[in-house]
Amino acid sequence: MAPAGLSLGAAVLGLLAWASLAAGDRVYIHPFHLLVYSKSSCEQLEKTGAETPTDLTFAPVPIQAKSSPVDEEALREALVQATEGLEAEDRLRAVKVGMLLNFMGFHMYKTLSATWSAAGGAVFSPVALFGTLTSFYLGASDPTARRLQAFLGVPGEDQGCTSRLDGHKVLSALQTIQGLLVTHGRAGSQARLLLSTVVGLFTVPGLRLKQRFVQDLAPFAPVTLPRSLDLSSDPDLAAEKINRFMQAVTGWKMGTPLTGVSPDSTLLLNTYVHFQGKVKGFSLLPGLQEFRVDNTTSVSVPMLSGTGTFHYWSDDQNNLSVIRVPLSAHASLLLIQPHTFDLHKVEALTFQHNFLTWIKNLSPRAIRLTMPQLTLQGSYDLQDLLAQTKLPTLLGAEANLRKISDDDLRVGKVLNSVLFELKADEGEQPTESALQPAGPEALEVTLNSPFLLAVLERESAALTFLGRVANPISAA
Repeated sequence: MAPAGLSLGAAVLGLLAWASLAAGDRVYIHPFHLLVYSKSSCEQLEKTGAETPTDLTFAPVPIQAKSSPVDEEALREALVQATEGLEAEDRLRAVKVGMLLNFMGFHMYKTLSATWSAAGGAVFSPVALFGTLTSFYLGASDPTARRLQAFLGVPGEDQGCTSRLDGHKVLSALQTIQGLLVTHGRAGSQARLLLSTVVGLFTVPGLRLKQRFVQDLAPFAPVTLPRSLDLSSDPDLAAEKINRFMQAVTGWKMGTPLTGVSPDSTLLLNTYVHFQGKVKGFSLLPGLQEFRVDNTTSVSVPMLSGTGTFHYWSDDQNNLSVIRVPLSAHASLLLIQPHTFDLHKVEALTFQHNFLTWIKNLSPRAIRLTMPQLTLQGSYDLQDLLAQTKLPTLLGAEANLRKISDDDLRVGKVLNSVLFELKADEGEQPTESALQPAGPEALEVTLNSPFLLAVLERESAALTFLGRVANPISAA
């Protein structure tokens, strides 16, 4: 089990060492044994497989049907409850999934960041990406299931049952990661975090979905909304209806909403994530403050400020600094500030090569931190990402998704949308770190120029969000 205070570097490097040792003696243990089917599960599947009746199916109701609004507080409570009574195996499984989603997240962030505006802001959720791909894995049969398993980072080896990825275990681990993230610890010791995940399953009228598939998504997306509508006659109108439906149900204003649905699509699986963090002990400064977008451009933005003992490191060689701010008992906000305006250069260093070194070098220091209040929006089509990573057919017309539906499935756009908010926790008592005296030795750190951010769940070492802030008032 990874202790709560374990750094990202130690967790990932330790797990890699553990996995390589296990891989050296595969007679006894699969290197990803916590994520694949156990021998007893395989025996049960073999015994009952022939007797299992055909999955029950249903036709989604029309998109015009009334839907209850998403209760985000109830979703947060359910996540917290899911972490109660976790076994050591559950925690280690979360660490392993955290390692896999971090590696995929770094790679996909690099691909995405090449398309982002140099003067904007953007945010990306490796957890949402990994959960969306695992959802498709649950609905896939071979050869698509084998290809998805390999893409998720788990080798299939001999293709036997005990080498096959168990998607239910992966989604359960993602639930653990998200639950730990929003757990406060001692009553009143941290501000409350909200983290809500909603999946929309949009089909053409008459297409029938398998109940088991939809039910199995619950650990990752406790709110899954199957709806039907005409996707072919007017693709732009279909996209507009989906956007209106999701905003009405969630109340979230997502950046870059869905546009132009492919007219030959019969299924869309879209994942929507809302994160709201409040930094305890920080207050909103009066008036607006200057944020320098580049050497010639400045904007006026609301800023937060707080004094405390935070973990900090200055990398003089790469001309940047890193600071870690606690958000909850298990969640930390990582802020990477280049001392120039070149975010692309720092991204190349940060989210691939030097990130682990920087985290390991952090040490406590009294700091007065000032930073923008943030509302970041990010949205991308997973199909575009797969095409850029040379896998354009993974979820294409030939994909075998018979565990989702027996009907003819043609997957269109697969949207991942994130709304990320960071505010002061006004009216609350400061955290213990913020109660440190603000003496002359406190280092002044002001994020008033472009910077990068990440949200880390410390026990699993999972990076749940990665983002950039080039201009706090410019949406992605």
